[in-house]
Amino acid sequence: MTSVSTPCARLPKAQRTSQALWEALEIVVVEVETSDGIVGIGEALARSGAVGYARFITDALVPRLIGEDAQDRRRLWKRMRSTLTGRPGRQVVEAIAAIDIALWDIAGKAAGVPVHKLLGGMGRERVRAYASSINWLDDATVEAEVAHVLQAGFLEIKVKLGRDVPKAIERARLVRRLAPDALLGVDANWAYDLPEALQVGRALADLDYDFFEEPIVPQDREGYRQLARHLPIRIAAGESDFVASEALDSLSDRSLGMIQPDVTRAGGITETWRIAELAAAHHVAYAPHVGWSGGICVAASLHLAAAAESFRTFECMVFDNPLRTALCQPLVGDSTQLEDGQVRVPQSPGLGVSLDQHILRSHLIA
Repeated sequence: MTSVSTPCARLPKAQRTSQALWEALEIVVVEVETSDGIVGIGEALARSGAVGYARFITDALVPRLIGEDAQDRRRLWKRMRSTLTGRPGRQVVEAIAAIDIALWDIAGKAAGVPVHKLLGGMGRERVRAYASSINWLDDATVEAEVAHVLQAGFLEIKVKLGRDVPKAIERARLVRRLAPDALLGVDANWAYDLPEALQVGRALADLDYDFFEEPIVPQDREGYRQLARHLPIRIAAGESDFVASEALDSLSDRSLGMIQPDVTRAGGITETWRIAELAAAHHVAYAPHVGWSGGICVAASLHLAAAAESFRTFECMVFDNPLRTALCQPLVGDSTQLEDGQVRVPQSPGLGVSLDQHILRSHLIA
């Protein structure tokens, strides 16, 4: 039996990137129950249009699962993928992610171990984390947000930059002045063309920033190769890709110094684990993308972070989002739980979290 829900939450404080102002977020939540009564939960990335995803999961994917062995995760992934023809990506892989995460939750509960142990594990009980993100807003807001995350104990901070190159460079300088000892990174959300990205990247390197995330559109592979060739700063990307074959392009040519797949976009734990393993094989850092997702994504990402050989840092979101902070119990991967710049990894069987049904119902899209 599988149930599909579409919770939505208005954000107490809107989040601005170079692309848009986000005032509300949607996700898809699935609950998969096996014939022996084990229930697994999963999440799909669907910041808008979640009802359409839910209809696709219910009508196209769920019928392919009925009567199948929940432990056959790879076979079921391929079975769901064959629902649509053409190159893999977009809605079908994001929808698969929700069910796949739930199947891993079931597998962990059935075996009595956390998911990171099923993946092989690196013995990590805590993982280093960075504050995400300082908004692309006015200087006063930025100063307040940087002070907040430093007070919370973060040693690593990510900053959003926007389209105006001089203003972006000045913003980077401001944050460096406010946090002189922090490890800093930048997320541009595709704000620039190649010449602009080179200009901003050189300034970031001069300011001793650690990474430059998604400076240009993700499909510009040659552009990323040029950036890696000419900038003395780690280039990061991957949240906008869907499957391991796409990640392999950026790993094999070393155009990325850090890859950031999102488990709720990249086909769930099964496919994201392939990407993490490819990153390790190519000696490229892995940092799971969490972004504006819910609590199930946070839990799944923590398990991947704990198990991945080339794991570097975990994206710890610092703005209020009830789908992340209230939807699941217990709370995991939250900024309030930071210890020495790290957050704890769930140790209970499966994902180690359960849905708060009252919170879920209170946020359902009508």
